[in-house]
Amino acid sequence: MATKKTTTAKTRPPAAPKKTATASNPAKKKLVVSEEDIRKKAEEIYYERVARGEQGTPEDDWAKAEKLIRAGKKK
Repeated sequence: MATKKTTTAKTRPPAAPKKTATASNPAKKKLVVSEEDIRKKAEEIYYERVARGEQGTPEDDWAKAEKLIRAGKKK
């Protein structure tokens, strides 16, 4: 009969520490975005779009504003 090799806690390699957002790891920090920030950016996008004579909807402006802000861009 073959013996079955079992792994115990003593023979397992230690688990790698979980990475968290720290001052040394700023890419992991979560950007807090308020609805007011998105509204202001959407309004800015709207006025620029109208000035260029482009077609669009407020929903499109909102989605674009949200995407830009969450990406951390000003424009």
